[in-house]
Amino acid sequence: MPSPMSVSTVLRRTALVALGGMLGTAARMGLGMLIPDAALGVLAANIVGALALGILTARLPAGDLRVLLGTGVLGGFTTYSSFMVDSVQLWGASPLLAVGYIVVSLAGGLAAAALGLVLGRKRAAS
Repeated sequence: MPSPMSVSTVLRRTALVALGGMLGTAARMGLGMLIPDAALGVLAANIVGALALGILTARLPAGDLRVLLGTGVLGGFTTYSSFMVDSVQLWGASPLLAVGYIVVSLAGGLAAAALGLVLGRKRAAS
């Protein structure tokens, strides 16, 4: 069992996540302006974010930078809740399209995360 973190570490990492989350959500909003279809914007953010998180996880040891970039920036950039709302809304309009969106989101996210881990490990080994 890991030892508990000091109060100063918890506060520092909380601030890093808040800062990173602000940057990540701003980046997602920018992507949403480039891709006006909300569901496609969320799909792109989640797949790109999964790839980036895979690379980051393979490359960076657990610590402040990984908390800032992974939990903060990429946590703010990707969005599970929007994915769920988009899926429900698509289901109401077209169940077949909703199933396709869900399958592409999940399979694409898994593939992107796996690819990111592989790419990150290869780069780290070089």
